[in-house]
Amino acid sequence: MTAFIIEDEPLAAKRLADLLRRQQPPVQVLATADSVEAAVALLETAAPPDVLFLDIHLADGLSFELFERVEVRCPVIFTTAYDQYALRAFKVNSVDYLLKPIDEEELQAALHKLRQLRAAAPAAGPSALGLDPAVLAQVLQQLQPQQQQYKKQFVVKVGEHLKVIPVEQVSYFFSLEKATFVQTRENRRFVLDQTLEQLEKMLDPQQFFRLNRAYLVHHAAIQDIIHYTNSRLKTTLAPASPEGDVLVSRERVSAFRAWLDR
Repeated sequence: MTAFIIEDEPLAAKRLADLLRRQQPPVQVLATADSVEAAVALLETAAPPDVLFLDIHLADGLSFELFERVEVRCPVIFTTAYDQYALRAFKVNSVDYLLKPIDEEELQAALHKLRQLRAAAPAAGPSALGLDPAVLAQVLQQLQPQQQQYKKQFVVKVGEHLKVIPVEQVSYFFSLEKATFVQTRENRRFVLDQTLEQLEKMLDPQQFFRLNRAYLVHHAAIQDIIHYTNSRLKTTLAPASPEGDVLVSRERVSAFRAWLDR
C-alpha cells in the first residue's frame, strides 16, 4: 500500500511515516506536503496513492479546501486534534480519522478497515471510498465556531465557606497528584471538582489553551516563551507554577503558535 501525508507539523509527519513503515506489510510513503497549496499541487501532478493521510488544520487553512479545488481520487484517513465527537460522521462514511497523537493500534485498525473496504468493492474504484460531499458539509458545519456560553465563574470550598472565583481572575488550571487546581492571579490556589478535559470544554478557547496534559492556561498568564530542544517550547507562567517553566507538548506546538498569532 502507498500513501501521501499532508501534515504541517514536521515531527507529526515523521512519526506517522515511521509508524507506517512499521506496519505489516509496510506502507510506503510516496510524498508529503505541509499546506493546502502544496497538497493541491501534489494531487494535481502525481498519480494517486492507495490512501491519503490528511491533517484537518494546515498552516494556510482547513484541508477541506482540497475537495473544492482538486479531485481527490483515493481514500482519505484524517489525522486531527479535534474532539472525536465532532467527527463521528466519518465513521459511517467509509472514511476513518485518527486523533493526535496517533496511536499505533488505531492506525493499524484504520488500515485494516481500508483493506477490507478495498477487497469488498474492487470494481467500484477508489471513488467509492471517497468522502461523501453531504457528510463533508455536515462535519464542516460542526467544526465552525458556534455561539456558546462559556463558564463565567467557579465556586470552591474554603474550610466551611464557599468562595466564588470569576474566570477573569484565573491564571491557569493544572493537575497534580490526581487532583485539579485553579491558580488565581492573586497567587492563591484552590482544588476543583472538574478534570482538565471538562474545563477545556467549559472555557473560551480564545482565552485558554491546553499546553500539555497537566496545564490549561490563560493567555495573560504567559510571561515568556522559550525555545527548547527538538523544536519544543517552554513557557514561564505568572504566578509561577509548582513545576517552574511549563513545556508545551510536542504535538501542540503548531496549534499553540497559531493560537498566539490569532
